[in-house]
Formats: sequence, structure tokens, C-alpha cells
Amino acid sequence: MSEDRSHSYARDRRIVKTDDFSSVFRLRPVYRTAHFVLYARTAQLSHARLGIVAAKRFAPRAVTRNTIKRVARELFRQSNLPALDCIVRLSKPVNTKAEPATTVSLKALLRAELTQLLGSQTKARE
Repeated sequence: MSEDRSHSYARDRRIVKTDDFSSVFRLRPVYRTAHFVLYARTAQLSHARLGIVAAKRFAPRAVTRNTIKRVARELFRQSNLPALDCIVRLSKPVNTKAEPATTVSLKALLRAELTQLLGSQTKARE
């Protein structure tokens, strides 16, 4: 595998267990944007891990939820985060069933907010 591990999203870079999610959720949110909340804690691992929560009540269509997850994972792979467990949670509706599921403007909005969230941890931990 010639791919640089810091830019991958292998299983060891994901928060997948309920206990891991719960232990991070017990903490206060560290950063908020218009639609997202970021929870983070220092990890005992040598790399950062990401968990994403996109509830159906805030993004009624699977296409929208998948877009949110895809953009978050892409930005996580590109970021240079220290050893943290981060959970990105959608906290406000991003669109309704009457609107298109994904648009260029929605993707740009998501990218801007998620960049701001993950960037806050890169700067705060330096």
C-alpha cells in the first residue's frame, strides 16, 4: 500500500463503536457553525479519528446525508489533525424535501462549514 496513511480513511481512522461515540459526546461541543457541531477529545492513538452523525430529521434524504458524510471524510483526509477523536454532528436542517437533494451551492456551503470546523482543531492544538 503506497498511499500515505495520513490521507487515508481506513477503519482505524473512524470512530465506529457506540462506546467511543458516547465518550466523545459526553464532552461539551468545542466548535459550532450554522449547521454543525464538533465534539473532540484527545485520543490515546497516534492519529486522529472521525465520526459523523447526520440525522434523518435534519437531512431527510439519504442523498443529502451521504453528501455530508462524503464531504466530511474528504476534508478529514486532507486535514492535518493531531491525535484527536472528532465527531461532526449535523445540528440544524440543511434542506427540506421540497428542495433539491444536493446542489452545487449546498456542497459549497457544507465544504465551507466543515473546513471551518476541522480547521478550528488544527489551529487550536498547535
